[in-house]
Amino acid sequence: MIPKGLIDVDLIVTQDLETTKTYKLSDTKVQGFTDELGALEQAIYKELNTEKYEYPIYSFNYGIEFESLIGKDPIYVRVEIKRRIQECLLQDERVTSVDNFNFVITGDEMLCTFDVASIYGEITISKEVNV
Repeated sequence: MIPKGLIDVDLIVTQDLETTKTYKLSDTKVQGFTDELGALEQAIYKELNTEKYEYPIYSFNYGIEFESLIGKDPIYVRVEIKRRIQECLLQDERVTSVDNFNFVITGDEMLCTFDVASIYGEITISKEVNV
């Protein structure tokens, strides 16, 4: 049977933020829960320690490419690390900015320290990358 009148349907579209409560990961086990700033810091840690395109369980949008920077000029690596980290972390709607990058090169490693501003507050993150 085909309706003869107009069907009045009001659609309400809502957009949810990523959930903030998650399992808390420690060095050796999963123990308890964390949320808001702690959950965001854990998500950043996981994303920056997952090589992009390496694991089929993750989408091509997850993770970051660091291995392709090995053996490159340190000036180029600094610029690329900054761009890649910003591009990677700003995909998360909880992150509002990624700034104040500092780099320290020791031998074959570069320590990158930066600030992440989020809707929950600000945190400082350190990431060591082979160059």
